[in-house]
Amino acid sequence: MIAIASGFLAGIISGMGIGGGMLLIPALVFFLLMPQRAAQAINLWYFLPTAIIALIVHAKNKNIEIKKSLYIILSGIPFALLGGYFAFLIDSALLGKFFGAFLAFFGVKEIYDGFTNKK
Repeated sequence: MIAIASGFLAGIISGMGIGGGMLLIPALVFFLLMPQRAAQAINLWYFLPTAIIALIVHAKNKNIEIKKSLYIILSGIPFALLGGYFAFLIDSALLGKFFGAFLAFFGVKEIYDGFTNKK
């Protein structure tokens, strides 16, 4: 039941454009006691269909700047591969701490931006 509820909530959050992985990964790790790497891998598989749907919707609404997108894609691919490689080199417990720090940083940033109306 926890897995279904986590997937449901992550889907709703993704539909809002927030990113369901920030909910999905901690739910898999803490509630389903899944290893950090496995949870991140599941999140990547989960991300593919949501990203494809978002791309289709944004392309249909002409919200994509192709030239800028190409720069992002061409620089993002090698760094994503490099990040994945380093994720397997890092101890799983340390990887979890990095992810926790990442979530904490962006959580504080969102709260700060909310109070200062920086959105």
